[in-house]
Amino acid sequence: MTDFSVLDLVPVREGGTLGEAFDAVTMLAQAAEKAGCKRFWVAEHHAMAGIAGGATAVVLAHIGNATSTIRIGSGGIMLPNHTPFQIAEQFGTLDALFPGRIDLGLGRAPGAGPELQRALRKDLHRAAEMFPQDVVELMALMAGETAIHPTPGLGARPEFWMLGSSLFGAQLAAQLGLPYAFASHFAPDHLDGALELYRRDFQPSEACPAPHVMAAMNLFVADTEDEAEYLASSQLQAFVALRTGTPGKLPPPVRGYRASLPPQAQAMLAHIGQASAIGTPEQAARAVRAFVERTGADEIVFGGSMFDPAARCRALELAMDVLTD
Repeated sequence: MTDFSVLDLVPVREGGTLGEAFDAVTMLAQAAEKAGCKRFWVAEHHAMAGIAGGATAVVLAHIGNATSTIRIGSGGIMLPNHTPFQIAEQFGTLDALFPGRIDLGLGRAPGAGPELQRALRKDLHRAAEMFPQDVVELMALMAGETAIHPTPGLGARPEFWMLGSSLFGAQLAAQLGLPYAFASHFAPDHLDGALELYRRDFQPSEACPAPHVMAAMNLFVADTEDEAEYLASSQLQAFVALRTGTPGKLPPPVRGYRASLPPQAQAMLAHIGQASAIGTPEQAARAVRAFVERTGADEIVFGGSMFDPAARCRALELAMDVLTD
């Protein structure tokens, strides 16, 4: 049986406030819990006006207090931005506050230019090269296998995940015996190769005795296909803005947006959107099931920012009603 989860970037809308963004992520997490989703993840981004999840552990604490059963975690923490000790303390705290509910998804890509590197006081490219060692150190810190013991952190048992959009993360997840989540919702190119490599080379561990795959999809569901495409247009605009070097806050939806673009931009969106389910609940469910059949994924995590927070909650509810029927 396939499990379903939610990934959120804590988007900040044009004309909206940070407070509204945090209210929206809380409402979405509660809707996900009510709909029967297994996990709710927040992704770490920095210095982006349209994304408010930079202090990821703080946001997760807020979500944890607003929910009671759903697992919460990072999708993911970009470990090159931090020291393993800091993350051990942060997620050790979360594990103590919400025992048995914390996931710690780790990614390698720093995604930062010179300005952010200076702000973080990090050589992020060198830090990215140290990623495998830092993952092992972080796990050792929580297991009490280091000279210094983080408090909180020592003895914490979050569920570790390896994230990736290339073969590197798949190989490391296989070596360490970790569950693996692939960012197919925006980087679909290496999906099939990464999953094949991960399953082929997987080394069983106590925490994960067999390969376990999560794949990401964009989900936009409404009563009609046209309405779903309209709701999706906010994220489509954000993708185009990001790829053309002009990122900003999440824009309001535009009818017929995709058709208004030049062919090159349409092709770019079609390529990025290979792992997408857009349409009525039945259309979206067919797309999700076909994707599960293709990938053999044990779990699907749904992304897909919408300008109207209530519309995103309803989209999730409509999809889950059909998928879990």
